[in-house]
Amino acid sequence: MMIIKSLITLVITVSPVVAYKDGERVPVYVNKVGPYFNPHETYHYYSLPVCRPDKVEHRSLTLGEVLDGDRMAVAMYDIKFNQNVKDIVLCAESLKLKDIDELRHAIEELYYFEFILDDLPIRGFIGHLEESGFLPHTHKIHLWTHLNFNIEYNGNEVITANVTTSGHEPVDLDEIKEYPVEVKFTYSVAWTKTNVPHSERLTKNKAEGFFPKSLEIHWLSILNSSVLVFLLIGFVVIILMRILRNDFQRYNVSDEENMEELDQDDYGWKIIHSDVFRFPGHRALLCSILGNGCQFLALCFGIIIMALLGMFNVHRHGSMNTAAVLLYALTCCVAGYVSNSMYKQINGEKWAWNLVLTASLFSVPFFVIWSIVNSIAWSYQSTQALPFTTVLLLMLVWLLVGFPLTVVGGIFGKNWTSGFDAPCRTKNIPREIPTVPWYRSAPVYMCVGGFLPFSAISVELYYIFATLWGREQYTLYGILFIIFVILLSVTASISIALTYFQLAAEDYRWWWRSLISAGSTGLFVFVYALFYYHKRSNMSGFLQGVQFFGYTLLACYIFFLMLGTVSFFASLKFIKYIYRNLKMD
Repeated sequence: MMIIKSLITLVITVSPVVAYKDGERVPVYVNKVGPYFNPHETYHYYSLPVCRPDKVEHRSLTLGEVLDGDRMAVAMYDIKFNQNVKDIVLCAESLKLKDIDELRHAIEELYYFEFILDDLPIRGFIGHLEESGFLPHTHKIHLWTHLNFNIEYNGNEVITANVTTSGHEPVDLDEIKEYPVEVKFTYSVAWTKTNVPHSERLTKNKAEGFFPKSLEIHWLSILNSSVLVFLLIGFVVIILMRILRNDFQRYNVSDEENMEELDQDDYGWKIIHSDVFRFPGHRALLCSILGNGCQFLALCFGIIIMALLGMFNVHRHGSMNTAAVLLYALTCCVAGYVSNSMYKQINGEKWAWNLVLTASLFSVPFFVIWSIVNSIAWSYQSTQALPFTTVLLLMLVWLLVGFPLTVVGGIFGKNWTSGFDAPCRTKNIPREIPTVPWYRSAPVYMCVGGFLPFSAISVELYYIFATLWGREQYTLYGILFIIFVILLSVTASISIALTYFQLAAEDYRWWWRSLISAGSTGLFVFVYALFYYHKRSNMSGFLQGVQFFGYTLLACYIFFLMLGTVSFFASLKFIKYIYRNLKMD
């Protein structure tokens, strides 16, 4: 019961409308600090030598806020509703040489802080770095010791809040000669009336915010992807309606009609009809990949649809993090069902082991990479390191929800599935596969099958990376849904085309080839990630690098699972279609 209560408390994000009376204290929390260009390198605000209470009181957080690196603590600022104050002394700190060096490092790294006032994020820089030209070169570091809180209100509700440093001179940290030095921190509060309703306060606060505005619709990316998908689908349609029609006319000729005109050495994909449905090796692994791929397809569609329905607070990432965790656990039944269903169709026998492999295929690599990233974040004392209670909660979610649902889905998949329903019989002795030229080899198929789906999303990838690893705000979920559908369509189309060429070369080993060819899109995404990190972003440092490449590697693995699954089932559907329409002897 306590576990369920804790889960509900941490998962549900509640943002009640708070009405204040004049003179009533408005809650203010300090949250985190970190380099501006390293979004996922964050530390507790009180880790800096700044004003802090004798006893730090932390606010209870939701699961999404914890995953987002939030660590809110009660601030010392005494802000009262609709009461203007000026030059209030917050505290006077006696800073030693070590403290000054720490502040200098933070300012040089462009550290910014984040406060929370009435559930509204407030951000600003710790200090100011001033550098002049090459000759003469000057390097001056200034510390902001005064903050101006500018708050707008409507009636008895807070609408917007931001902070500035204008009107007061900063402290020049380069001019300090004797230590310790006394530094006085002050603040002012200015209230302004507005007509903006409370329902629009997040949009209003974001428009005046610290980070860049939301991304606008990029029609070039959409047009490029749409043209590509129409060309590929048209190409596949030509294969199905023209080339296959010629093949059927040639292969379905009766023994009495023009048999002498049929070249016995030019049978193509007909001659391997007794081998094309020969089940592959490593069946459990294949089925586990298909199960996990279907799960992530359901997960992606679920998150995008929920975003389209406005179920996320797009101004903070916590709600989406929570939804991703819960949807992953709930969609585990899809992985179990698809995996065991396919495993039974291809005559698998160890279905219990297959379920264990399905449950572990993503969770184990994820746990290994997360453990490395979390351990490094913990050594840096970053807020990105999850607390033990959160780790325990996530493990319980997987053990009590995710894994049981995988088993339940696997049981239904095993019991509700009939046979494979192959349109051709498979001979006991496999046919010898002829030698193929280099341009029909597996590496070439991987390059073609991976590059074309990647090219459909290459432009969009920049905006996604800029949102996940930058400061942009991505709210174009309708466009994202279109691009996602285009990606799946291109993957299915190129998979069918490559499979046809492979069968026409009398190579019946399409099972793994179809999965790997389009699944290799993940490799192209990872190569793009390398390019983005070094050429398009300003991220730096060991901690940020480990986080970026660790989690990007997992994302590319998910691309492999999803697109490999789409490719496999598209090829399977295509192969069953052409052999059902083929007259057998």
